[in-house]
Amino acid sequence: MLKTNKFKVLAILTALAINPAFAEDKSAAVVNGKIIPQERMELNVKAALEQGQTDTPELRKVIRDDLINREVIAQEALKGGLDKSADVLQQVEQAKQNALINAFIQENLKKNPITEEQLKQAYDTLKAKLGDKEYNARHILVETEAEAKAIIAQLEKKDKKAPSFDKLAEKSKDTASATHGGSLGWTVPSNMVEPFANALLTLKKGETTKEPVHSQFGWHVIKLDDVRPLQVPAFDQLKPQLQQRLQQQNIQKTVAELRAASKVE
Repeated sequence: MLKTNKFKVLAILTALAINPAFAEDKSAAVVNGKIIPQERMELNVKAALEQGQTDTPELRKVIRDDLINREVIAQEALKGGLDKSADVLQQVEQAKQNALINAFIQENLKKNPITEEQLKQAYDTLKAKLGDKEYNARHILVETEAEAKAIIAQLEKKDKKAPSFDKLAEKSKDTASATHGGSLGWTVPSNMVEPFANALLTLKKGETTKEPVHSQFGWHVIKLDDVRPLQVPAFDQLKPQLQQRLQQQNIQKTVAELRAASKVE
């Protein structure tokens, strides 16, 4: 009697292990006999949560339906032999490579965490670079020095009929600022190319450069509208961005070292 019961228990356990309908803890769904692993479901749920969504039955149903749709399409593609396409094979290989790269980056970040000291040092460096003032400037960018000099000459005319800076800015090669009177908005010199920044620092409020300023973009006529003290955000406000920047720098350094140690032909 005991022996018979033992065999019954074994038979039930075997059925549970083989029959996908009883393997709910291991599969999210079964499509034409093909199991969609629960792990894949959880991976998609995790990605949705990272984007700010809430783990709800409704969310899981949407994700499950999407996984089923994807499996149905993938199976049909396999029937049509699309998995043998050269383009598809390359895409599959690239997707695998992307997954490995992402896993490597996450592992690298875990092994090389950014310390509070590094973050504070980066913050101090940023503050020093930004300086203590910001400038509200305008410019007119043209192709040649002669054009820039002609614009300066027109701006220096005392005639009331002389065109304004805003009007002359319509000729600027910098189309983004041309429609706004050449305005660049509030910024700091460290965000500008060096010749432009150096010229800006010599101007007083309301002044325009007396000579054209040359940069890799062309010839500038610069006007300083205003100056004000720079209010740098507090350390805690910038901490997430600083951490991201330092992490990116660490990854770039690691990639450079790996490439230097690799044989590339």
